[in-house]
Amino acid sequence: MDYSQTLNLPRTDFPMRANLPQREPEILKFWEEINIYELVQRKNTGRPKFILHDGPPYANGHIHLGHTLNKVLKDMVVKYHSMSGFDSPYVPGWDTHGLPIEQQAIKALGISRHKTDVLEFRRRCKEYALKFVEIQKEEFKRLGVRGDWQRPYLTLMPHFEAAQIGVFGEMARRGYIYKGLKPVYWCADCETALAEAEVEYSDKKSPSIYVAFAVQDGRGLVPEQDTSFVIWTTTPWTLLANLAICLHPEFTYVLLDCGGKKYVVARELAASFQAATGLENAAVVREYKGSELEHVVCRHPFIERTSPVILGDHVTPEAGTGCVHTAPGHGHEDFLVGQKYGLDVLSPVDGRGRFTAQAGPFAGQLYHEANAGIIDTLRRQGALLAAGQVTHSYPHCWRCKQPVFFRATEQWFASVEGFRQAALQAIDRVKWIPAWGRDRIYNMMAGRGDWCVSRQRTWGVPIPIFYCTACGKPVITQQTISHLQELFKKHGSDIWFASPAEELIPPGLTCPECKSGTFRKETDIMDVWFDSGSSHLGVLQQPEHWPELTWPADLYLEGSDQHRGWFNSSLSTAVAVTGQAPYRAVLTHGFVVDEQGRKMSKSLGNVVDPLQVIQQLGADVLRLWVSSADYRGDLAVSPNILKQIAEAYRKIRNTCRFLLGNLYDFTPGRDEVPYEQLLEIDRWALLKTHRLMEKVLQAYSDYEFHVVYHAVHHFCTVDMSALYLDIIKDRLYTTRPDGLPRRSAQTVLYHILDVLVRLLVPVLAFTSEEIWRYMPKTEGQPVSVQLLDMPRVNQDYLDLELEEKWEKLLAVRAVVTRALEKARQEKLIGNSLEAAVQLYADGALREFLQPLQEELPAVFIVSGVELASGPAPSGASSAEELPGLAVQVQRAAGEKCQRCWMYHPVVGHDAAHPALCPRCAAVVGASS
Repeated sequence: MDYSQTLNLPRTDFPMRANLPQREPEILKFWEEINIYELVQRKNTGRPKFILHDGPPYANGHIHLGHTLNKVLKDMVVKYHSMSGFDSPYVPGWDTHGLPIEQQAIKALGISRHKTDVLEFRRRCKEYALKFVEIQKEEFKRLGVRGDWQRPYLTLMPHFEAAQIGVFGEMARRGYIYKGLKPVYWCADCETALAEAEVEYSDKKSPSIYVAFAVQDGRGLVPEQDTSFVIWTTTPWTLLANLAICLHPEFTYVLLDCGGKKYVVARELAASFQAATGLENAAVVREYKGSELEHVVCRHPFIERTSPVILGDHVTPEAGTGCVHTAPGHGHEDFLVGQKYGLDVLSPVDGRGRFTAQAGPFAGQLYHEANAGIIDTLRRQGALLAAGQVTHSYPHCWRCKQPVFFRATEQWFASVEGFRQAALQAIDRVKWIPAWGRDRIYNMMAGRGDWCVSRQRTWGVPIPIFYCTACGKPVITQQTISHLQELFKKHGSDIWFASPAEELIPPGLTCPECKSGTFRKETDIMDVWFDSGSSHLGVLQQPEHWPELTWPADLYLEGSDQHRGWFNSSLSTAVAVTGQAPYRAVLTHGFVVDEQGRKMSKSLGNVVDPLQVIQQLGADVLRLWVSSADYRGDLAVSPNILKQIAEAYRKIRNTCRFLLGNLYDFTPGRDEVPYEQLLEIDRWALLKTHRLMEKVLQAYSDYEFHVVYHAVHHFCTVDMSALYLDIIKDRLYTTRPDGLPRRSAQTVLYHILDVLVRLLVPVLAFTSEEIWRYMPKTEGQPVSVQLLDMPRVNQDYLDLELEEKWEKLLAVRAVVTRALEKARQEKLIGNSLEAAVQLYADGALREFLQPLQEELPAVFIVSGVELASGPAPSGASSAEELPGLAVQVQRAAGEKCQRCWMYHPVVGHDAAHPALCPRCAAVVGASS
């Protein structure tokens, strides 16, 4: 007889091979057909809101791994909340204006913004942005991200633009918007001003020169003959705009005599100055307090003008000479100290980075290319004391990656000082995850200068300001903003560029200053960070478009660079206009790096393309990777790491497949065994499942997704596969199909699977849906796993006495398992069922094991266990962690049962079934 036909072997159509690249698109299609987003929203109607407001990515290319990390984290948050008693709508958004779009459009479409009509250029940029909105939308959906993809928000939407100029108008009404001439970061390549958030620092090699400024009027303190103040600079080109030399009032300065020539430098920097210039063995002639030297007058080394000595606290003793070359048109601190002394703001460089006529013989040259000529001029004038090169951290443009410089131009600013204190107070009312985020944004806001909000570009929302043509006064009022908002809602911001000023002003508008009625338009657009920074009002407070959203958001979730970017601009606009932060909590994640911790870059060849990974391994493997790493630091990824994640995925999938395979004849409700009648090990497995739920649900609530991953993975591989499932296989396969022992195990297997599939929904979006399709269900259960709620911990199952008992028993099992492995290595046994185990235990441990003797063979997966008396034989195994226990392994007596493979002394005694043990003979006999 073929006894294998009498076993309850696992049966399931759930595939062993995941084949995710082919299967996931089928599941995506299913979600679209049933409109899963709408079904979830309908299910959660009336529940408390949880609003995650999406930080909009730029619609300027395909998604990369950073997008994947960000969007999957958001999806896990939203899915957890929508399964935990909240109405958690998710409206995805895109940043569709600004330099990132302009640059890519120019590159891809081969157009010149200087030669193309403004409206045509804007049309082409819009088409480019909308194209990539659709591309990225499909790519995000392919990741399994659920959202309102039919109604996303785009910053180019007319109603969004109208809301944005409303924010600007309200800030102007409150006195926070002003126009000023001051140095701002300027990118000559992009021909525009930049905000601090648009500047990145990287190493750059620059000239390093020491320059002598001869004393013209020493005010009786400093000799004028052969005496100079020495400055050090890494930007020789800015000497064309030098108007002063700045000293620290509290520093001590020395007059050094270097063989007839005398130089003034800070005492603390005198040694390094001499080493750099080779002017060794100089004698100190005199010392001065910095404040004494104020108003000494020097001569510019190659331009006919003076350079007075002024004082400033920004001078530091870290490098140089303590005498700081000051060009108010090309440095923030230079500008501030220049204002104090009434210096002009000289900036002889145009928007393309070329010197103007004010630069004399250097006119027309690119600013950085003039360095060599200026150094040569200094050398000829005898003013160059030393020249070399230095590699230092230097600001670069965030988009084109070219070095930037400070350039004084007239720009529109938001006065951060006006609302700084309110913003700092608002920061302390927000929950920051991780907690160090609070200090980071607090310090940035505390030290932030005024926000330059104007840009000299074309693709963006115009600054909604008119100028009176008669007196030049800028005009922005509630009346002009309200009128423009209506025009923008109807026509979009293109109308500003398409229509003359007279068609844009409200009827009857006159200049508040001179009563003239003719106006011209501002030509600058807003900083793109003002676009996204207004999204909390442009999206969350637009009930006619997104009635399901509420303000403020419960959560903002972006990369840690957004403390100075989106988190900052959003906080600024919200506090300026409403007095409070736009978010209740902010979560930040690190960046994607390779295994060596290096940034992803094409030159290093370490870029991992998420779209390729999806084609090879599937989106769920990427999602599992996102959950596996602690996002509070940088997240490493490489083919090797993804291979490890794919293996972890396989183990979780196979655990679920085993559970499914043993439920083929189980109907929930009908076949379930009440808790009180469950076998003890089954109650222990239920306890472990609810411990898992406790840990995972708390981890989801705390946004600790790596804890979710490690807890689920450990549960599947250790608690289940290596322990419980291994132990109950014999009972599942060999006992009566509808007997209590098997139904007890099946009841718990069903419960475990039901818990696992729910816990996995936020992480393994596709696989959890696939598992749900194959699960036995009760009537009325939903069409999709995403319509379930998270499981709830049943405190009755958390039996502490049972937990303690099984911890002790499993500690004994671990010693037995090691002894069996040793016997296997010594070729005493092959399979563990070939073994019989003798346990030698003392006192309390013996008393503990005595009543469990009948259950021990199943727990140890051996054919027999004897609790032996007397001293243990010399070859017995023991363990330090369990003193008083010794284990002796020997071959099991009797013959091997052909059905369960256990050894039994009376195999062959049953005439009807001579190849079976008594237990199997009884089961087979009963069924036949």
